[in-house]
Amino acid sequence: MQGTGPPAKMAANRDDLTPMMSQYFELCTEFDDSLVLFQVGDFYETFCEAAEISSRTLEITLTKREDSSGTYPMAGIPIDNAASYIETLLDAGYRVAIADQVQDPSEASGVVDRAVTRVVTPGTVLEDELLAAGTNNYLACLITADEKRAGKKGNTSGNATAVAFLDISTGEFRVTSGDSVVIQDELDRLAPSEVITADGSTVGAEFTVDGMQTSFRTEAFDPDVARERVASYVSNPEAVLESEIEIRACGALLAYAEYTQGVDAGGIDYIARITRYSPRESMRLDATALRSLEIFENRDGGDEHTLLGVLDQTSCALGRRTLTHWLRRPLVNQAEIERRHDAVEEFVSRSLVREEARDLLRDVYDIERLITRVSRGRANARDLRSLKETLDVVPELKAALASIECAPLTERREMLDELADIRGLIGRAIQAEPPIEVTEGGVIQEGYDDDLDALRATERDGREWVADLEAHERERTGIGSLNVGYNEVHGYYIEVTNPNLDRVPDDYTRRQTLKNSERFYTPDLKRREDEILGAAERADEREYQLFTEVRDEVAAAAERVQQVASVLADLDVLATLAHIAAERDYTRPTLGGTGIHIDAGRHPVVETTEEMFVPNDTDLTDERLAVITGPNMSGKSTYMRQAALIVLLAQIGSFVPADAATLPVVDRVFTRVGASDDIAGGRSTFMREMAELSEILHNATDRSLVLLDEVGRGTSTADGRAIAWAVTEFIHDEIGATTLFATHYHELTAIADSRSDILNLHFTVDRSNGEMTFLHTVVGGASSASYGVDVAQLAGVPVPVIERSRALLEDGLPSTTKPDEQTNGHSTVDSDSSMTSASVAHSPPSSSHENGRGSDFLLDLEETIRDLSIADMTPLEALTTLNDIQQRIDDRERRSDDR
Repeated sequence: MQGTGPPAKMAANRDDLTPMMSQYFELCTEFDDSLVLFQVGDFYETFCEAAEISSRTLEITLTKREDSSGTYPMAGIPIDNAASYIETLLDAGYRVAIADQVQDPSEASGVVDRAVTRVVTPGTVLEDELLAAGTNNYLACLITADEKRAGKKGNTSGNATAVAFLDISTGEFRVTSGDSVVIQDELDRLAPSEVITADGSTVGAEFTVDGMQTSFRTEAFDPDVARERVASYVSNPEAVLESEIEIRACGALLAYAEYTQGVDAGGIDYIARITRYSPRESMRLDATALRSLEIFENRDGGDEHTLLGVLDQTSCALGRRTLTHWLRRPLVNQAEIERRHDAVEEFVSRSLVREEARDLLRDVYDIERLITRVSRGRANARDLRSLKETLDVVPELKAALASIECAPLTERREMLDELADIRGLIGRAIQAEPPIEVTEGGVIQEGYDDDLDALRATERDGREWVADLEAHERERTGIGSLNVGYNEVHGYYIEVTNPNLDRVPDDYTRRQTLKNSERFYTPDLKRREDEILGAAERADEREYQLFTEVRDEVAAAAERVQQVASVLADLDVLATLAHIAAERDYTRPTLGGTGIHIDAGRHPVVETTEEMFVPNDTDLTDERLAVITGPNMSGKSTYMRQAALIVLLAQIGSFVPADAATLPVVDRVFTRVGASDDIAGGRSTFMREMAELSEILHNATDRSLVLLDEVGRGTSTADGRAIAWAVTEFIHDEIGATTLFATHYHELTAIADSRSDILNLHFTVDRSNGEMTFLHTVVGGASSASYGVDVAQLAGVPVPVIERSRALLEDGLPSTTKPDEQTNGHSTVDSDSSMTSASVAHSPPSSSHENGRGSDFLLDLEETIRDLSIADMTPLEALTTLNDIQQRIDDRERRSDDR
């Protein structure tokens, strides 16, 4: 978070400031963590250091202001286009305090009163231009149970952490608590754009957060203060929330939301409820799983070729957000999953009903965010008409669903409140095509209010009288060029050119002299002018009053509107999933049992990008762990991800891309697929791989699905094989998770001989005519080779390198051992080796059979390490030396393997 603080150049001469600049200085001091945008007429201005920041960040002109207090930099943005500039400031890490004129300039005796009406931060934006239609924008609050509480002794009940999430644009509010692993998963899953913590708290540093981190006043986290604030939104906080720490998180989050929106406690009235949830109520997907399965982002960070991208054929923004929410939280309650399957199946079989519903839903506005603007008093007349047009869809939608019979759909149909009172009110009150501005008239329907109609009649009659006046006066005076006009400065006038001034009647009074003419008024014209302008002004005031009354009445129905929005969103997603199932030949999965059985499964994303996709079976019913071998590019990773995505699709309530599928209900999906260095975090590829592996081994259960790809490849061959073997044994023996393990360690396939419920699978390759073709088909058994050189050839590696590689494979790598390490051309085995054929069959392949005298080799390494001057080495020299040692060990192991 960044702030500009009070303008330093002003601080030194505060007593000399003009009233307006003194007002600006005071606001900058009060909101010293924000960049204050100060309304001056039609612009938001910044001054001094803040102006220099604005000019540089927004790429706008830096000008100067000169007054009695001096000359200083100034930069401003037009209020009408402020949203785009605010977005740029937020992206640059600034908080923005909006200081609006809160007094009519015409009524001000001195400087116009201004006040900060709201503080805009990444988590508190309400402008449509700054919000993505299909996703939530969460503000989060983090607190641990052992933090000190507003100067009081900390809670010693444990180190549990609570996190509360609020989407201030929709009113959605959720809270949960748990250990650090659970909370990190929730932060990864919901990706808040801003996280608040108490001043001085270190809890934010314990978690990985991509959004802005904000410190907020400690007293807001006090248990008593927080409980009182939560009670202003829900009647009995203890009945809703599980613990004091959750109350504190919710109370502080509400306090911050009220602070940024410029309202008092309890003032965000569209936050109708707080939902307490347990992460165990849904399938847990950590950041690694979301990333490797490409649920929301592809490997390049874009949104193309993702699961969400494939599924998102929703009709409205409400549905898009709900689909995203379902993907973030797949269900784990089998009955609830099957209810969604029932609804999708009904829509699949009733294609005409489905498509009629989808067509109607395309006319639905984002009423969830719209009712928020209504409740905050920020909605205009067009917003109300948009709300009415959406509510007009509801009766039609209920009629379209009249023949539906399955319970999940009939229940939702009955929950659709037609809100006839609200629709009728808006229809009677608001013009069909109102202007954007609500203070300049033209908003309220004729016939809605008698007083307004009378004022309009007076104004209309007056204007008709004026319109007839020109013809009347021309006839009376005989001046054919006489004109009747109006301007805002002088009002109504009769204009006569100079050559005709001698014909002006005595009852004309001069109003304005121009170069070629004179302007006059008459007593009757002046009286009519007063009537017209007075009626118009009073009509505009009356219209605005009536509009705000209508808006407030609509706001009172916010909870009902939110309920309708929720049902419309569910129907949109269910109809969309059915549409995709029908369009892409998805089938309804069967839930039950402990193993995965998929006939002709397909990857839901890859099949949309490839001209031909080869389906594959997955059968992990009798065996729960499969070791998968085959060359790179043969399809191992796609096959594993495909299985996970089919499980995930089933648990959001979707049909799946397969001929048939019988699936368990999975509590978590773990992935260890691919790796990259975490340089900033000080972790190598292998360290990061081991950290992810540790997470799996500590948290997976017998209800989990685990995908492992090339575990152990980041270290020496011997270490890697040993780790891969031990991991396989541990998952099988201790965890019992359903596991797909892809590997290039062909030796690992031997583990299936020692465990009856482990199977080997491999991807087939056609090597006819001297060329290799990937068939992308998985069959039982282990692969006969890794085909690494063939893959290198397909990748375009130069021919000499390929030929040399094949020769080395046939003849063995050249020995790098010293002459005195050779023993008559034969390798020896350490005398203390006691491995037997029986022990080898049940142990990971070992590289301990030394080539030459093992002791000499170790002594050589020991001498090399002892001679290192570690204190004088650069990091690069140290890495190079370690790499050389590792390479020598790898070369020795390879020679041992070849022999």
